[in-house]
Amino acid sequence: MNVVPPALERLINDLNRLPGIGKKTATRLALYLLRHSAVEARNLSRDLAELHDSIKLCGNCFTFSETDPCPLCADSSRDAGLVCVVEEPADMMAVEKTGAFKGMYHILHGVLSPMDGIGPAEIKIDALLSRIDRQQIREVLIATSSTVPGEATAAYLLQRLQDKKVKITRLACGIPMGMDIKYADDMTLSRAIESRENTG
Repeated sequence: MNVVPPALERLINDLNRLPGIGKKTATRLALYLLRHSAVEARNLSRDLAELHDSIKLCGNCFTFSETDPCPLCADSSRDAGLVCVVEEPADMMAVEKTGAFKGMYHILHGVLSPMDGIGPAEIKIDALLSRIDRQQIREVLIATSSTVPGEATAAYLLQRLQDKKVKITRLACGIPMGMDIKYADDMTLSRAIESRENTG
């Protein structure tokens, strides 16, 4: 006999489909929502229902936004000649949180992964090249991850950007602060050596 009411079971299954949410966590979240007021549940339901109606992609950088252009692209105090290329909106949020970058962004919405059927046409590479031709961009900072697909995407971008009159830079990668170098893997150590800085 199933002791879980069908409505609760459906919610658990819906939550379980979210990335990183297992069955136990989904059950805990569903029970939390059930224990709290119906008003909170209705507010959450309304916010979820309005999500796709309210949010679109910025036509310039392709971040999620309620306006087009997004607030960052509309900010005249930012350096429009410097564009940081990231894989996903979450990567842009991470860079922005540091407060160290004052340029613009270009979000690819993925990385090259031929085994998954993701080629250059499936991500926003052509839009980046078109943007460079239209706007006065002097530097493109490639900030893809150091995973195999991220590195493949960076290498492809480097190849496609060779004909453009822009400076191409990469995020410096290497040894994290506080890490003993003898514990670094070969790739991390190699990247640290390649991206070494001149100190004097």
